[in-house]
This record gives sequence, structure tokens and C-alpha cells, in this order.
Amino acid sequence: MHTARRSATCNSVLLGLVLPLLAATGSVAQVRAEGSQMMLDEIRRSVRESAAYTGRAELNERTLAALAEVPREAFVPAHLKELAYLNRPLPIAEGQTISQPLIVALMTDLLEPGPDHVVLEVGTGSGYQAAVLSRLVRQVYTIEILPALADGARVVLAELGYDNVTVRTGDGYAGWPEYAPFDGIIVTAAPDEIPQPLVDQLKPGGRLVIPVGPVHGAQELMLVEKTAGGELEQKAVLPVAFVPLTGDH
Repeated sequence: MHTARRSATCNSVLLGLVLPLLAATGSVAQVRAEGSQMMLDEIRRSVRESAAYTGRAELNERTLAALAEVPREAFVPAHLKELAYLNRPLPIAEGQTISQPLIVALMTDLLEPGPDHVVLEVGTGSGYQAAVLSRLVRQVYTIEILPALADGARVVLAELGYDNVTVRTGDGYAGWPEYAPFDGIIVTAAPDEIPQPLVDQLKPGGRLVIPVGPVHGAQELMLVEKTAGGELEQKAVLPVAFVPLTGDH
């Protein structure tokens, strides 16, 4: 665990030095391509180093391709665009953050999204997680409780042409019954316990990926699977203390 932390810190320092240089000397396309590649390389390393916790030594290439396709710099404030491809959370509006790319990649992969899936996201934030999911599923419904964030995400997603994402302002823990049941549900902010409405709106065979635990206490990233018979199987994937789980909410 300590080795993984040291490696992640060194990699972030390296990226922090390289990306501003690229931004100053290269084209937008070059910066995006090289920054994205460095980000993906670091995600791959971090996944291997955390395999003892997650049970996954590598992520599905579809997941990584989706992260490579989505321009993360479009979802961060203008003054932080040079840092967009660091493997770390970054501040956005309303005192919130955009999630660490590693966490976005891991949570997306745990969901095992399919091309025909309809997915619910709770905690839209800047829209980055929804954009990644949009490359992997048929439709994404995403809910954000803060109106300014919901409005901003809606504009960015539309500008980028992600027309299979629908954004709603509201309490995501109540789900979105009108479009349920969902093949997958992903939650970016940790409740004390798994909200029952989300469980109810999960399709049999579906997956729910959610951090659970008190705000200032021990939290676990949980994978919840609903069997064909409607029973729940829960698995703790990653202690939040191992990798800071700072969601888009």
C-alpha cells in the first residue's frame, strides 16, 4: 500500500511538470493526446498496485478508451486546464471537485457497462463521469442537487455532442423512477448507507457502485449486485483511505 502511494505521488509530480510544458510548447491536440496517454499509463499502474484490494489487475480496454476519448480539460475551470490530466481530483464550482481519473476508471469498470445499457448517475458535478459513461452505454441519466453544477454540466455535455446524457437537478438519492429500472447505477458522493430507492430502481442482474460511510469516518467503495431473483450481493472493493475518493459532488 505504501509503495502504491509513493508511486502515485511521484507520477503526479512528473505529470505536474510535464503537462504545463506541453501546454506551452505543443498544439491543443498534442497536449490532449500526450496528457491523456500519461494519465492512462498512471491509471494502469495504480490499478495493478491496488489489485490486492480491488481484485482487478487491469481494466477493460473499453473503459480506458472512453477515458481517452473524453477531453477532461473541458470539465475543469479554465485556470486548471493544464492540470486536467493529472491523476488527482481538482476543484470545480460550488466548492465541489471533479473526481480523480483513477476513481472514475475503477467505478466505471466495476459497473461493467454494455452498449445497450441505461445507466443512472447520482452526483453529476461537472459532467465528466457522465461523459465517460456516455461513450459506453446507450443512455445516461444523471442527477445533481446543486443547480449551478447541473446547469453547467448540461451546457458542456451539449457542446461536446454527448446527446445520450440527460441531466436533472434534484436529490439523486431518490433515483429517477420515470426511467427505471436501470442496468447500472453509479454514485459519486458517500451516503451513510445505501439508499433504498436506488436498490429498488436497479434491474435484476444490474450493478450499483457506491462509496458508503460517514463523511469524516471510514468509507468503503461498494459493489452491489442484484441477482435475477432480486437478492443483493455486496462486496467492499476499496477502502477510501487507500485512494482519496473525492467525487463529483
